[in-house]
Amino acid sequence: MKKECVAMLLAGGEGKRLGALTKNLAKPAVHFGGKYRIIDFTLSNCTNSGIHTVGVLTQYSPLVLNKHIGIGKPWDLDRQKDGVTILSPYTAKKGGSWYSGTADAIYQNIHFIDQYSPEYVLVISGDHIYQMNYNSLLNHHKENGADATISVMEVPLEDASRFGILNTTEDLRIYEFEEKPKEPKNNLASMGIYIFSWTTLRKYLLEDAELMHSSHDFGKDVIPAMLEDNLRLYAYRFEGYWKDVGTVQSYWEANMDLLEEDLTLSLNNKSWRTYSHDSNFPPQFTSEAAVVTQSLINSGCWICGTVKNSILFDNVTVHEGSSINQSILHPGVIINENVVLNRVIVMENTIIPANTHIYSNENGEPLVIDKNNIATILAEQGQLKGASK
Repeated sequence: MKKECVAMLLAGGEGKRLGALTKNLAKPAVHFGGKYRIIDFTLSNCTNSGIHTVGVLTQYSPLVLNKHIGIGKPWDLDRQKDGVTILSPYTAKKGGSWYSGTADAIYQNIHFIDQYSPEYVLVISGDHIYQMNYNSLLNHHKENGADATISVMEVPLEDASRFGILNTTEDLRIYEFEEKPKEPKNNLASMGIYIFSWTTLRKYLLEDAELMHSSHDFGKDVIPAMLEDNLRLYAYRFEGYWKDVGTVQSYWEANMDLLEEDLTLSLNNKSWRTYSHDSNFPPQFTSEAAVVTQSLINSGCWICGTVKNSILFDNVTVHEGSSINQSILHPGVIINENVVLNRVIVMENTIIPANTHIYSNENGEPLVIDKNNIATILAEQGQLKGASK
């Protein structure tokens, strides 16, 4: 069945810099924003943009991610003839291997794309927080008669060396692409969101696969090869909120951003919904003694303490006398009596003992707490003896 555009969603990221958050979990499956997982934003963008043929390329610790995606029902991607398809590395008669780069991941799934004979392929990542109409990107690509179009946004110049930096003419035609340059010439950064004309991309993927010295990456190999051949590559300026939650600090910041009233990323936007599974817990309960300000509180929560500038996922309990500030509590967390948490992230089903005070690291980076490290953290902070269950 022919499709105009097929989306290939790269969701195999290990996310090493997220530490305990991704110890046994693919980065796109990490909890975010009170009721979502990170990948929900990209999948919702596909649905809202009318792109219903989506291949999700998984690799690292995919169990929870695969279960979360399932048949794609929350995003209206549970379709018989297209919808969402999980694409994991596999072995065929000619052999097989793990995905060795972003371009290699697409190359290994050429057969999936070919069955739809698309004119265009959208390559996106499952570990960014943003809301984008991919049709605007596709129309920009068509209007310029481009071979490839890269979505870009301006970043602080001091951060530019962390990104792929594009140099363009006034009409946004790209003439140079530098992957994480030490001395960037400008701050126009690639968001890792690409539209390719499929026949062109297919040719370059096949050629790149034969190069032994290639890292098989879009930013390092395929895009520079296209520029060297003087193909028509254009930049598309994105105006809106976008965050790569690649570190514990950026993950915490992105969650806290949701508490800003003037944030362009709105979870209440009825015309651009962010979809996910519904936990079906009962409504949250807030006791007479509770104090809740500037926070997101999900269903099933039982609040008897103080919660300020924090995000609580479903089924979280905060007992009386406890104070939660600038923190993120994942599903099923239990905060016992007289606990103080400040700038911490508590992972799923962790129990915080009564009478403990836990703060962020000395450098201000949020502290990640899980069932396996809670005792160590309390011991390091000299509180283990005074803690009780």
